[in-house]
Amino acid sequence: MGARLALVGEQPGDREDVVGRPFVGPAGALLDRALEEAGIDRSDVYLTNAVKHFRFERVGKRRIHQKPNTTQVVACRPWLMTELDLVRPRTVVCLGVTAARAVFGRPVTIGKTRGREHVVDGRRVVVTVHPSSLLRQTDDAERDRAMRAFVDDLRLAARRQAA
Repeated sequence: MGARLALVGEQPGDREDVVGRPFVGPAGALLDRALEEAGIDRSDVYLTNAVKHFRFERVGKRRIHQKPNTTQVVACRPWLMTELDLVRPRTVVCLGVTAARAVFGRPVTIGKTRGREHVVDGRRVVVTVHPSSLLRQTDDAERDRAMRAFVDDLRLAARRQAA
């Protein structure tokens, strides 16, 4: 087991929970596109989530995503760190603030950590947005700008893992 690049998301979504693999829903499709634009082969990437279960609220027949709370992030952190110890990626990409909180072991903000490499517990770490945030953009120009910035973050991670 090993990968040069690991991407950490928040938690499984509804589709991921059903299928049993991370990033197979709409955010996963957008991630695939961004990885391709960044020149990263998804098959070379280890994908996981900070929180290992899907937290949701049932509304009729639908399961609506609920953000994991701090207790859940802290409780799942040992599993995440063990995964990273086993996979031994050269670079870890935190997709969103929940993933960053889990990897850093403390609260962080995207704005203060995005766009550069960090070293956390001896690991190279790049922080970016979660691809689902791009799906929520309603303005086309803003969505395009956000996608370009997301791809740039993935390119930074790709350069770092190759170094």
